[in-house]
Amino acid sequence: MKNVRKIGLLCLLVAAMFAVSGCAVTKIREIRVTSVGVKYIVPTSTRSLDGVLLLGIDNPSISFTAQDVQGVVKSYGREIAQFTAGQLPVQARSVQVYELPCTATLMDKVSLLDLLAIASKRSLEGMTVDVKLRVSLKGGKGTTLTFNGLDLAQFSE
Repeated sequence: MKNVRKIGLLCLLVAAMFAVSGCAVTKIREIRVTSVGVKYIVPTSTRSLDGVLLLGIDNPSISFTAQDVQGVVKSYGREIAQFTAGQLPVQARSVQVYELPCTATLMDKVSLLDLLAIASKRSLEGMTVDVKLRVSLKGGKGTTLTFNGLDLAQFSE
């Protein structure tokens, strides 16, 4: 009987917490990437590149940190590079462009010449990215998010 009361009280506290934080949950869903760009890319070998991406983020919610970012860039479905990136602290209630340092490694059947041919088009049409990242709040709690087939052209307009 004592345990039933504790469970009932716990459920009541959880329900109250969700009622109070309902607005925050709605705001978290409104976080969006508004633009994607490249500040610079530097070849570090015949198979890898270092660079800085520019990410426009509209965050009407709380601050968070994106970390352990990794993914695959594709051109018309063909995997051309894998990448990893550093941490990205995002400020609460802000709209701004963030710089994200990253390292990319070309896939086995892709050369720097292939990459230059893609870049010469000066368009992100047909370019998609699959991304996996960990998002953590200030207290260290977080979750892993996965996005597949993100169309890069829609962010460059």
